[in-house]
Amino acid sequence: MASEGRFILYALLMGIYITFLYDILLILRKVVSHNGFWISLEDLVFWIYCAIEVFLLMYYESNGTLRWFAILSALTGMFVYKKLVSPVLVKYVSLFLEKGIAIIKKVFGYFFSPISHLCRKSGQLAGKICRACSRNRKNLTWRCKKKLTLLKKLLKIRV
Repeated sequence: MASEGRFILYALLMGIYITFLYDILLILRKVVSHNGFWISLEDLVFWIYCAIEVFLLMYYESNGTLRWFAILSALTGMFVYKKLVSPVLVKYVSLFLEKGIAIIKKVFGYFFSPISHLCRKSGQLAGKICRACSRNRKNLTWRCKKKLTLLKKLLKIRV
């Protein structure tokens, strides 16, 4: 009788564990956008993993015999977890991660804005040089060399 009670407890915990893992997938999907292919692939891997875990539980605890009270216990664990813990966990953890990612993006944007500004300005200067070179065909080599040398000096000064 004690082994049956332990088996019911393990099945209940297995149901909670499976639902918790799926909540992690839901949080990941809320934070990072996925297309249908990746969602299907994640679900396939998830359900294969869960099937293996349930099979191992049944194999070790009941010698591979399918016990309906264990399935009912796992479903009860899933239901209780889904109603009590899951909505709060998914909502607040995904909100926390979204805010953290937004802060990290702002910090990186702040530190890399001088580099992007430099790239933008050097691109504009290179465009001006190319336009000037294409307009004046006379002394093309000399003018391009002079402008590129100027560009090189400006880049050295800014870096």
